Amino acid sequence: MAGVKQMVDAEKTVAGPKQVTGTEKMVNAAQMAGVEQLAGMERMAGAAKPAEEAVLADYVIMGELSLDGCIQPVKGALSMALQAKAEGFKGLILPAANAEEAAIVAGINVFGVKTLQQVIQFFRGIITLTPVSPVPVLQLPPALSETADLSEVKGQEPVKRALEIAAAGGHNVLLIGPPGAGKTMLARRMPGILPPLLLEEALETTKIYSVAGKLSKHTSLIQQRPFRAPHHSISDKALAGGGSQPQPGEISLAHNGILFLDELPEFRRSALETLRQPMEERKIAVSRANASLVFPAAFMLVASMNP
Repeated sequence: MAGVKQMVDAEKTVAGPKQVTGTEKMVNAAQMAGVEQLAGMERMAGAAKPAEEAVLADYVIMGELSLDGCIQPVKGALSMALQAKAEGFKGLILPAANAEEAAIVAGINVFGVKTLQQVIQFFRGIITLTPVSPVPVLQLPPALSETADLSEVKGQEPVKRALEIAAAGGHNVLLIGPPGAGKTMLARRMPGILPPLLLEEALETTKIYSVAGKLSKHTSLIQQRPFRAPHHSISDKALAGGGSQPQPGEISLAHNGILFLDELPEFRRSALETLRQPMEERKIAVSRANASLVFPAAFMLVASMNP
């Protein structure tokens, strides 16, 4: 044991004190700055006064807090804004990236923030947040049409007439024809002959895409009917929806629009069986261990196949 102790002491003598590199100094300084910032936030927050607690109860606050105190965007801002309004809350505080989406809902103040410190200072009365001005739906810029026009198709008059009747009545369609006959081309032009979305339908569709995290940053309201065309190798879960935290599937993403199944016989039988309930009830129930949710699923089914 004495020999081992002598060897350790000798190594310490040779190695000398540990040298701290410039990178380590920068990391240590950053860590200390982060600790000081969080400590400052805690001191500012302190024990809430009764008046502050009353004010806090009037607001819904949501967001994803990062380690540096910044607030990151979340899914479902529009749905939460609608629910907050329905429950009588005075305002909604959420990440700045979600503010435009939630501001579509009139009758509730929407505040966009970037850091946790802004939220604390707002409730302390140190700063004033300006509500995001809601843009009237009628003043929203019209969405650029991304759908092809049925008038571009030359010939195929009987088929086009059948599609127009189906679109007028919301009927499902099965296109049967040899390869190259134009089945997919005609199906992709059906959204262009459907009636425009009503405000209620647009809000419903936008809520679904918001919850699924598929709403574009520059889109506050979906104004075109969805057209979903999943590949025939799609799984039952992706079609119906699911996950540990249930998310809408292709069936619900096609709500108020069209679900197109190209090469229908190539889809799994279990996937096609999944369509039975939504087509009858216009909704789909997704049950998982954590939750059981019901998603809307009012869609037109358009399918194609070879003879």
